[in-house]
Amino acid sequence: MGDAAASAVPLMLFSHGMGGSRANYGYLGRHWASNGVASLHVQHVGSDYSVWSGNPLTLVSRLQAAANELEAVNRVHDLRFALDRLLAPGSPVSGLSIDENRVVAAGHSYGANTVLLAIGARVQRNGQWRAFNDGRIRAAVVISAPPFYGEPDLAAILSPVSVPTLHVTTTEDVIWIPGRHSGVEDRVAVYDAVADHRKTLVMYQGGSHSIFTDRAGPGGPHLNQQIKAATRELSLAFVNQTFGKDSLALQRWDSSWHALVARSAGDIAAGG
Repeated sequence: MGDAAASAVPLMLFSHGMGGSRANYGYLGRHWASNGVASLHVQHVGSDYSVWSGNPLTLVSRLQAAANELEAVNRVHDLRFALDRLLAPGSPVSGLSIDENRVVAAGHSYGANTVLLAIGARVQRNGQWRAFNDGRIRAAVVISAPPFYGEPDLAAILSPVSVPTLHVTTTEDVIWIPGRHSGVEDRVAVYDAVADHRKTLVMYQGGSHSIFTDRAGPGGPHLNQQIKAATRELSLAFVNQTFGKDSLALQRWDSSWHALVARSAGDIAAGG
């Protein structure tokens, strides 16, 4: 029993962005896995790469359908289903033992919204709060989170979040989707609205919204690779510090990557 517990590994459960896929963030998954953290990337049918297929004249309607409330909720159910399968007795992942007390959800863009809902964010409908949180998720990495479009009170939506969160963005992190425009100030607003004090913000100098995907072009080859390397190490440092493996992991990360950071807050800023 003790040996089994000691060999159990943390899990990063990843949610992709609008029009993406489970294969779009391999640079993160490979790094986590090579450092003893299991990595499970979920494919969200309904808001994955299929939105780009079909008649170009109906692209806007497909994007709007992928961003509707039903799909937003279904994405959270996708994460729950993946955890149910992975953590169930007789899991399909042979030879891998997951530490159920070290499950982290991570996501980019639309996936960041999915993660926020999974860790406690809520919306009010017909006078009632609707919540979708999964208590098995003990921390979250929130990359380029859009606002909750159309919702007037971000603080009320995010106030129930009660797990450690890492928020990652850039100074040029702008979302342009028909009917969905969002600048970097929205990433900061999401960070500010989370009431739990166990939160960290890192904003890189330069780099577009899509620089966090596997695409090699955004930001130019040098900055692109720098931000990917920094984000790989940052997310792992967050996991190690959150679960007590290394209490100074984020401060050491900042010492290595400080020149790339335009703004930081939370544990990193306190350590600096």
